[in-house]
Amino acid sequence: MATSGVSIAEELRTALDGPWRAVRERARALLDDDRLYGDPSLDLKAARARVLEQMRLVATFDWVDSGFRHPDGTPGDAGAVVTALETLAYTDLSLWVKSGVQWGLFGGAVENLGTERHRTYLDELIPLRLLGCFAMTETGHGSDVANLETTATYDPATREFVVHSPTPSARKDYIGGAAEHARMAAVFAQLITGGESKGVHCFLVPIRDEAGGDLTGVTTSDCGYKGGLPGVDNGRILFDQVRIPRENLLNRYADVAEDGSYSSDIENPSRRFFTTLGTLVRGRVSVGGAAAAAARVGLSIAVRYAEQRRQFADPDTGQETVLLDYRSHQRRLLPLVARSYALAFAQNDLVRRMHLVQTGQDTDPRAQRALENRAAGLKVAQTRFATAAIQECREACGGAGYLTENRLVTLKADTDVFTTFEGDNVVLTQLVAKDLLTAYADEVRDLDALGWV
Repeated sequence: MATSGVSIAEELRTALDGPWRAVRERARALLDDDRLYGDPSLDLKAARARVLEQMRLVATFDWVDSGFRHPDGTPGDAGAVVTALETLAYTDLSLWVKSGVQWGLFGGAVENLGTERHRTYLDELIPLRLLGCFAMTETGHGSDVANLETTATYDPATREFVVHSPTPSARKDYIGGAAEHARMAAVFAQLITGGESKGVHCFLVPIRDEAGGDLTGVTTSDCGYKGGLPGVDNGRILFDQVRIPRENLLNRYADVAEDGSYSSDIENPSRRFFTTLGTLVRGRVSVGGAAAAAARVGLSIAVRYAEQRRQFADPDTGQETVLLDYRSHQRRLLPLVARSYALAFAQNDLVRRMHLVQTGQDTDPRAQRALENRAAGLKVAQTRFATAAIQECREACGGAGYLTENRLVTLKADTDVFTTFEGDNVVLTQLVAKDLLTAYADEVRDLDALGWV
C-alpha cells in the first residue's frame, strides 16, 4: 500500500535505486539528451567517433572525478561512480564499454596499482586529455593471466624496462581503445629483472603519438567489425623491444630499484598476483550491473509493447485482447521482471560492499576475498540472465522486436560478449565453487565424529 500520497511505482523505484538514489536521479536527467543516444545506422568509423564525443560530454559531469582518490589522499566515492556509469548502459552500451575502459580499467589500474608518482596520469586521463586502454588479454592467454607471454625486462644500464612480445600468441588482443584512440596502454607483462621472472605486473606503455601514429616498436591493428558494440575500437598490440622508464611500473605492490633489485611487501608471489588482480574488482562489478541494466531496458520495451499490442478477439466482448492479458504471455515476461528486481537489489548490495572495502571503511582482511567471490558469482548470474531475458523479449515482440529502431536486437548483440569478458562465466563459476569448497574443507577439517554429526 502506498503511503503519504506516494505511488507504489515511486516507492518501488526508490527501493530499486538503492543507496545512491540521488546519483541515479541526477543521471536520469543528464542522460535524457539526444547527443548521448546510440545510433545503429552509423558505420564503424562514425560510430567510434560519436562515442568518443559522447565521452567528452560525460567527462563534463562530475561523476568520474568523484570516483578517484583526491590529491590529499581521501578515497573517492567508489559506489557513486559505479552507479552513475552503470546508467550509461540505458542509453548505449558502446558508450558504457568505452567509458569503462577509459575510467574503470585504464584509470582503475593507474589508481589502484600505481602510487603518488603516477598521479599526473590520473590528472590527464580523467578529463580525457590522455586516452588509454587496458592491455591484459593476449591471443594465447585470456583467463590464464598468470601465464601471459608479454615480457618487461629491466635494463639497469639505462634504467628502463624493455617491453616485448616474444611470440605471435603474445599479441595483446581484443583491447578496447587499441584500434584508434588510445595513446597509452596499461600493459600486463612478466616482469624480468636480474634474469629472473617475478610474475605478472602492470606497466604504462605509450603506444601512439599525438597524431595517432604508432610509436617506434609498437604495431597496432584493428579487430574490425564485431557482433555488437560498434562504437568501441577494439584492436591488437604487438611490442618489439619497446623501452619505457623504470617509473612506468605501477609499483603499489612491488618495485624495482635503479640497480634492478626487486622488492615487495607481499613475499608470496601467488598472493601478490591475486592481490594485484583483486584491486581491479570494480570492473567485474560494473559488467554485471550493466548487463542487468540492459535486460531491464529490454523488459521495459517488451512489457510496454505487450500492454498495447492486441491479438485475437475475446469471445464475450468481441474486442481484441492485449498480449499481457494472456496468461502465457504473463508467464513469459513477469517472472523475468521479478528476477530483474532481485538482481537489482543484489547489485545494490554488491556495490555497497565494494564501496566499503575500497574506501577503507571495511578493513576485515576477509572482506576483499568475499567481495571478489560475490562479484564473480553475481556477474555470471546477471550476464546469463541478460542473454536469456533479452532473447525472450525479442520473441515476445514478434516482428517489431526484430526492428533495429526498437533496440532489442542491438541490446542482444551488444550484451552477447558480456558472458565472456571481465571473466569467462564458466571459469568464474569454477572459481567461486573452488573457494566455497575450500572454505567448507577448512571448516570441517578438524572435526571429530561428534562434530560431524
